[in-house]
Amino acid sequence: MKILLVDTSGPVCGVAIAADGDLVYEAFMKNKMTHSQKVMPMVEDALMRSDLGLSDLDAFAAVVGPGSFTGVRIGVATVKGLAEACGKPCIAVDALEALAENGRYFEGIVCPILDARAGQVYGAAFRPGDRVERLAMDEALKLTEFLDRIEAFGGPYLFVGDGIGVHRAAIEERLGTACRFHSPAMAALRPGCAALLAMQKLQEGKQVSPEALLPLYLRAPQAERERLAKAARSRVEPSGV
Repeated sequence: MKILLVDTSGPVCGVAIAADGDLVYEAFMKNKMTHSQKVMPMVEDALMRSDLGLSDLDAFAAVVGPGSFTGVRIGVATVKGLAEACGKPCIAVDALEALAENGRYFEGIVCPILDARAGQVYGAAFRPGDRVERLAMDEALKLTEFLDRIEAFGGPYLFVGDGIGVHRAAIEERLGTACRFHSPAMAALRPGCAALLAMQKLQEGKQVSPEALLPLYLRAPQAERERLAKAARSRVEPSGV
């Protein structure tokens, strides 16, 4: 089985190909948020360098979030289009689950966090091993609330994801020597890890039709939140006389 995976869910734009449980190709770049311009040339390069055509693939996978709303939409739309054109199924990969693969051999709790802005993180918790075990579901929380949640599992804790850059000092102040942080090279979501995770999901029969591949949003986009807040204010504010 061969799978092509696309990740545009965050600052990294990545493409990977997995075949029969092995990683065949991986490429990623972090060069501004112009994923819409970069992703298809990266897909074409991946296929060329792997001596594959679209018809050779058995499924297409996308990192569906949580992450950047625009980025997630680009990746999902790209994969839906490719899969629809080829008549192939899709695989949805959770960004936090893929990030947890970076800490598979850590002896403790792996805590992927993504910067959700407004003082929040997208976070989850996993216990690593031959098969990573999920301990906490994906949520959008204030950092303090997220740390409250993971402390129940006991340490030590390994943090991965772009939330480290924003929240490292606060995490260290709260958890002290119980926290560890991956290096920048290992803290980012690796499309290769996500592709192998997608292969595992395909083997387990977790594929969906292109129409059923949807973004994973843990909260409404900012524009929608602002619209709802404005509507709520208009209901409670007295009208002028």
